[in-house]
Amino acid sequence: MPDIQSYGATLVAVSPQTPQTSEELVDAKKLTYPVLSDEGAWTAERYGLVFELDESLRPIYGNFGIDIPTSNGDDTFRLPLAATYVIDTDGKVSWSYVSTDYTTRAEPEDILDALADLE
Repeated sequence: MPDIQSYGATLVAVSPQTPQTSEELVDAKKLTYPVLSDEGAWTAERYGLVFELDESLRPIYGNFGIDIPTSNGDDTFRLPLAATYVIDTDGKVSWSYVSTDYTTRAEPEDILDALADLE
């Protein structure tokens, strides 16, 4: 986080969960950055990131205690792909990372490199 801030940047997470569920996550994980709620995943959909969780996988998520409809505040199983964006001061996406594998995230060093390229 200090490295990101050294570039004058801010880290923000966006979740399809309800504001209350996002707030509970921030408290439970003691996150030091804001987690915005994209309830219904409508913003993620505009970025082309939304998919519907296959019906065969829904019970597996349930067995892990993950109730997607309740967390997201609707009756769908819509989820966003894992994505990271570096957005410049003009609002343009200058760097992005998207993965269909929810266990894969952008490497922090790659994000810092993208921020350095903005200078």
